[in-house]
Amino acid sequence: MDSTQLLKGVLDLAVLAVLRDADGYGYDIVRRLRQAGLDEVGDASVYGTLRRLFQAGSLTTYVLPSEEGPHRKYYALNKAGHSQLELAGKVWRKFADSMNGLLAENGVAA
Repeated sequence: MDSTQLLKGVLDLAVLAVLRDADGYGYDIVRRLRQAGLDEVGDASVYGTLRRLFQAGSLTTYVLPSEEGPHRKYYALNKAGHSQLELAGKVWRKFADSMNGLLAENGVAA
């Protein structure tokens, strides 16, 4: 199964989860997603997700100077983002539990 299709459906949740503990700039967020095992995540997809989440009111931004080049735009979860993360996390867990149950019933190893 092509995991890139699964990733498209949960990229918002993954980005929110990465930002839960620490703010980050675009490439840093991509790097953290890949370190978490989402190796196939694309840079453009993450940047698009960040813009969409910001426009939806789930993220705030601020700019800090960088010693390695141009200033960096950092993204942070705000109250709405924390709420969205909590709700989406519940939906994901319920979905994952349902899929695990279906797979177990049909003898598919986890």
